[in-house]
Amino acid sequence: MTKITLVKGDITKQKVEAIVNAANKTLLGGGGVDGAIHKAAGPELLEECKKLGGCQTGEAKITKGYKLPAKYVIHTVGPIFGKENGKEAELLASCYRNSLFLAKKYKIKTIAFPSISTGVYGYPKKEAAEIVIKTIKEFIKNNNWFEEIRLVVFSKESYQIYKELL
Repeated sequence: MTKITLVKGDITKQKVEAIVNAANKTLLGGGGVDGAIHKAAGPELLEECKKLGGCQTGEAKITKGYKLPAKYVIHTVGPIFGKENGKEAELLASCYRNSLFLAKKYKIKTIAFPSISTGVYGYPKKEAAEIVIKTIKEFIKNNNWFEEIRLVVFSKESYQIYKELL
């Protein structure tokens, strides 16, 4: 049975097989979670990302984790709130779904997600959390593959929101 856990902390320190990066379309690093992951993984991550040719919103691509405790990084591009012609919710759900499918394809059993699109991309935290939990639970119902899906949040506010919804 897949366990969904909630952690307030730093995604780059999670001891799981894969962490998910809230990336931008270039996959070449940025601010927030993306910048922290690139910094912690080291310059080899950027070199591998350069070969991937970017990533579209809602899609996911995988790289090695390099200096991270995680063996892999799954990069996904979240929607910018208010800029996706009303498709934000579906695109956000796709980020989580496609990341989970990719993890399963690589036989990854433990995965950690940040709160995608809720930083500079402006997605309302509670609305995003509702989409995330619904998407993960639907995935588990049809693919009970994972040992643990860990939701890693940075702020006290996000932790409270997820705690209430879980």
